[in-house]
Amino acid sequence: MLDAIDENLPSKNEDINKTDSGSSSENEIVTDQSEVSLDAINQKTEAEVVDEIDDHIAKSSEKEEDTTDQNTGNYDQMSLEGLVEELTNLLKNNEVQKINNQVNSIKNVFSLKFSKLLAEKKAAFLADGGESIDFSYSNPLKAQYNTCLKEFKDNRTKYYRNLESELSGNLEIRVSVIEQLKELIENADSETMYSKFKVLQDRWKKIGPVAREKYNGTWRTYHHHVERFYDLLHLSNDFRELDFKHNLEEKLKLVAQVEALSELKDINVSFKELQVLHKRWKEEIGPVAREFREDVWDKFSAATKKIHDKRHDYFRSLKGTYEENVEKKLAVIKQIEAIDVSENLSHKDWQTSIKSIEKLRDQFFKIGKVPKFESDKIWDKFKDATKKFNHDKNNFYKNIKGEQHDNLEKKLKLIKLAEALKDSEDWDSTTETLKKIQFDWKKIGHVPRKYSDKIWNEFRNACNYYFDRFHEYKNIGTKEEQEIFEKKKSLLEMVNSKSSENKEIELDTVKGYISEWHSLGKVPHSMKQIESSFSKAIDTLFSQLSIDPKEMELIKYKNQMDSLVAQNNYKKLDHEQLFLRKKTDDLIKEKSQLENNISFFSNAKTDNPLLKNVQNNIDVIENKLLAFKEKINILKQLNY
Repeated sequence: MLDAIDENLPSKNEDINKTDSGSSSENEIVTDQSEVSLDAINQKTEAEVVDEIDDHIAKSSEKEEDTTDQNTGNYDQMSLEGLVEELTNLLKNNEVQKINNQVNSIKNVFSLKFSKLLAEKKAAFLADGGESIDFSYSNPLKAQYNTCLKEFKDNRTKYYRNLESELSGNLEIRVSVIEQLKELIENADSETMYSKFKVLQDRWKKIGPVAREKYNGTWRTYHHHVERFYDLLHLSNDFRELDFKHNLEEKLKLVAQVEALSELKDINVSFKELQVLHKRWKEEIGPVAREFREDVWDKFSAATKKIHDKRHDYFRSLKGTYEENVEKKLAVIKQIEAIDVSENLSHKDWQTSIKSIEKLRDQFFKIGKVPKFESDKIWDKFKDATKKFNHDKNNFYKNIKGEQHDNLEKKLKLIKLAEALKDSEDWDSTTETLKKIQFDWKKIGHVPRKYSDKIWNEFRNACNYYFDRFHEYKNIGTKEEQEIFEKKKSLLEMVNSKSSENKEIELDTVKGYISEWHSLGKVPHSMKQIESSFSKAIDTLFSQLSIDPKEMELIKYKNQMDSLVAQNNYKKLDHEQLFLRKKTDDLIKEKSQLENNISFFSNAKTDNPLLKNVQNNIDVIENKLLAFKEKINILKQLNY
């Protein structure tokens, strides 16, 4: 009797629990053959290769294995919503034992993307002045993802619990078939033994999976008694020879199929198919005649070793790639360590550094796997590099919190002052004060983001309220300003009538009109266009005067400047003064250059054309300087 089935089946939760625990499993060489050392599979004999194939078949025999390639999808390009939707569809449309690779891939990508999102939310929270200990973030997608993941784990646990019971039952059936085969051999009946054997053989083929540690033992026992049966089948040589011939043909077909597999480019596909063919050799095809057994087996095992050696070369090349990945990942870690944050003085500076770190972090994970023995060391280096950056970043936002709260207090005081002044009718004083506090507001730095919009709206509304009132006041003007407008309107009509008479007029008369106009005072802001109309009317009168053009130009200039004063257009007056000073400086430099050029004509005659031209240019500049000086004096005498 065979040993009873081992109740301590291997855990099916190892991979997913490892990922859940946050280990560095994303860096390990994870394949179906990861347990097999590359050195150990080097230079194996055919017998050892076959034993290895048997071990793989035993491992896969206890579960229904999907022999097709599992498509893990382009998960890196998916959003969090897309990943949750993909996980939901996988659970809905597939058997739980066939989607472990896809689920683990989705888990790795989702964890990476959600961690990045969480870091961004936390950075924004800290930038707003929040404390790290108070930070929390809730996302319905994460809750939906956790629900799906729990459903996967529950379904998988249920599947393997049921499978354990099934494996135990199938083992009992196998043991029963073997016992019946032994009894058939011990109580041989030449007339019925062959038909009974065929029934047992068919029943054996239909038995489901058993535990991996029991698979090879039960098969060898069964195969041993099958060969015993054929050796005893003396009375039915026709049946035996027919079976031997059929079995030989089938085994030679398998040899040809294995040889064809060695030509496939995809070594994973060929190795999976090789295991299927080995299982058929063992489970479905019976023995052959003794004289052919060794030869056909040698052909099958030789073809098997050819695929094994090709697989060995494939993993050797992978090992080289993984070792290259070690250098690439270490290079990325050095780049992270080299990022200098000592000059980061603002939130903007830190956001730039954070984006650089995130870019390098993504690059690190996209490089690929590294050898398992290097994985933990590289992962620790990576964590240490990012930990230092995060420490410096958190210290910055902790310090900036106090500064931002000080700025908040300053801006709240300005809001209080603006609110107190918004109804004031002391227009001149209040206008200057509000302009100043608007300037002060701009100089104050950032405040916590959660207050920023609120206090800005309060300050802006208070200022806008006052200036709307002020502009309305200026447009309407006082009763006195409206009376001045009427007086200026009458004076303008009189000036226009004088200019239309086209008669000779005295300069003093024109000056009298100008003096009277400016003595009247200011008009309402909305009526200030009358100032331009008066200037045009005076210009018309000037054109009728017979006086020196230079004197006329200065009188007209003074009238224009007085008009600007009347309109409170101080900005234009300041601009005019700056313009005159700049032109004066330019002319002085040009004159100095020309006077320097005259030194080259020290021996030239006074009627030298070039010398005369330079002197003429100097005279022109002196006249311009005199005109600009007189205009500057006019501006100095203005009361503004």
